[in-house]
Amino acid sequence: MCGLLGLICASETDAAAARDAVAAALRCQRHRGPDETDTWADAEVVYGFNRLGFIDLEHSHQPLIWGPPEAPSRYTINFNGEVYNYLEIRAELSDEFGTKFNTEGDAEAVVAAYHHLGPDSVKKLRGMFAFMIWDAQEKVVFGARDMFGIKPLFYSAGPGGVAFSSEKKSLLELSSTLGVPEQLDTRAVQHYMVLQYVPEPDSLHTGIKRVESGTSFRIVPGGQVEFTRYFHPVFAAKPVNTEAEAEELYERIADVMRDSVAKHMIADPDVTVGAFLSGGIDSTATATLAKQINPNLVAFTAGFDREGYSEVDVAAESAAAIGVKHVVRTVSADEMMESLPLIIWYLDDPVADPSLVPLWFIAREARKQVKAVLSGEGADELFGGYTVYHEPLSLAPFEKIPGGVRKVIGKVSTKIPEGTRGKDLLRRGALSLEDRYYGNARNFRDEHLRAVLKTYTEGVGFKDVTAPWYEISRGWDPVARMQHIDLYTWLRGDILVKADKVTMANSLELRVPFLDTEVFKVAASIPVDQKLAHGTTKYALRRALAKIIPPHVLNRRKLGFPVPIRLWLRDEMYDWARGIINDSQTDHLLDKNAVRALLEEHKLGQLDRSRQIWTLLVFMIWHGIFVEHRIKPEIPEPVYPVRL
Repeated sequence: MCGLLGLICASETDAAAARDAVAAALRCQRHRGPDETDTWADAEVVYGFNRLGFIDLEHSHQPLIWGPPEAPSRYTINFNGEVYNYLEIRAELSDEFGTKFNTEGDAEAVVAAYHHLGPDSVKKLRGMFAFMIWDAQEKVVFGARDMFGIKPLFYSAGPGGVAFSSEKKSLLELSSTLGVPEQLDTRAVQHYMVLQYVPEPDSLHTGIKRVESGTSFRIVPGGQVEFTRYFHPVFAAKPVNTEAEAEELYERIADVMRDSVAKHMIADPDVTVGAFLSGGIDSTATATLAKQINPNLVAFTAGFDREGYSEVDVAAESAAAIGVKHVVRTVSADEMMESLPLIIWYLDDPVADPSLVPLWFIAREARKQVKAVLSGEGADELFGGYTVYHEPLSLAPFEKIPGGVRKVIGKVSTKIPEGTRGKDLLRRGALSLEDRYYGNARNFRDEHLRAVLKTYTEGVGFKDVTAPWYEISRGWDPVARMQHIDLYTWLRGDILVKADKVTMANSLELRVPFLDTEVFKVAASIPVDQKLAHGTTKYALRRALAKIIPPHVLNRRKLGFPVPIRLWLRDEMYDWARGIINDSQTDHLLDKNAVRALLEEHKLGQLDRSRQIWTLLVFMIWHGIFVEHRIKPEIPEPVYPVRL
């Protein structure tokens, strides 16, 4: 686990100068790996590396040089992540090719697999990763990002070459070396306002993109990056016709989850792995299975002193039931306001999800005791856990109405006052799935965004992001299509970004056992009536975990949006929010009078505008840090020891 940075020069250059530039740019991602920092260079490629060690702490240093006996220095790998089946890969390569290994780590297994199996080797990797391999013999860099996008990887290309990095900040530091101007992408800004995150492959700078999840790449010095999608997730449901078939499905789910959690607990004996614990089924299942492997497991929960906005009591009951030590961190409005600029600096691009702030605090608390934590991200997307997945069922009557009549219904809905019960049902019922669903984020609609965003462009919308994925899923059942959309939008744009960024900000590794290729194979086979049944979600998963997790969690309603900004923006956060709006130098982008009007409307309690306001505030702070350079968070030095 680390922060990686790699520069492929456009031509042979001053290696010492390029190495100095990479070393300097590497510093702003030092939080990703305080255990070890190093650089490596030859005439065409420069690597930088910050390491947070878990396996083979003594020998698996990076960048790692490896090769077959006839060319022992042929490859150099820069690897970020964990490959949980690396022991099996090592054994397979040893048996089939007689491969010899010099370390006990997973990076060596990755580069050796590439040597013997080529680019298809990435399909064998079970884990989270982003890596670059320089082949000095063929003069080519091959790299890849994991299937679901758990680990980040940005890239930037210009006259000076191409650079890849775990952190966008490092590429901004290299912009002059690459010859890439720091220019704001207003199209990406518009997507952010609607989605609450910047969709892949874009970033908010035109000259910096992201390697997409499930994608590999190839580049020769002086050439263009060539991308190949290697992971094509398909939700191919298999009917469950009898109770015996249902029980067999539940057993397969339980077995694959036990195996995945066991794999995700891998670490050297002196490295402790803990777990995040909310009041929900996903994190409780993960913690329960982890406790079976580590009897001394420590669980961590964040909460608030607001009724209805905290799962601490349920999490505490779960911790007691499964017998783990439980650490709770309560977060106040003052702490959220004070910490937000620093957190946004760590994020690289804005993510308007308030839950990332308490996650940052509990990650900081957890890092005092452990070096890695397990969490429940991905369960909702794979097993059908979002309430909105019921929508195709609730809107089914609209499907029987002729298209012309549905259009009339849609027009009628626009005449109904905001906040009127049933308005949104009519509006959404008049639309096709492709026109209404773009993931779990539901923020500014076009008519609202026009009033706020001065750079609003007609024709730029969520379909730019979703249309290619809907085309792939044509013919699937509507719930599976929604899950598929969420894999490529909400999951990799919001959930996994905040999970990686705020934990790594605290030099803490987050592991997500639900986002495992073997788990996906089972989850993708579940029919819709085993996802949504008896008025609940994740039905098959609940049945599978019934004998594993405490009963009080099993059928508990999903809390949903547990950060009390709706209340705080009317009270504790109101003056703070007005100050951010007034101080922001975004007048060329935003109509600040319209933004203030949203805040006033929200304060008066007329309508809940908290999500729109939060989206705008986060962007203004981001702009103040990365564009205006007016806001300068004090970045703490990593102070954690190598071993705990």
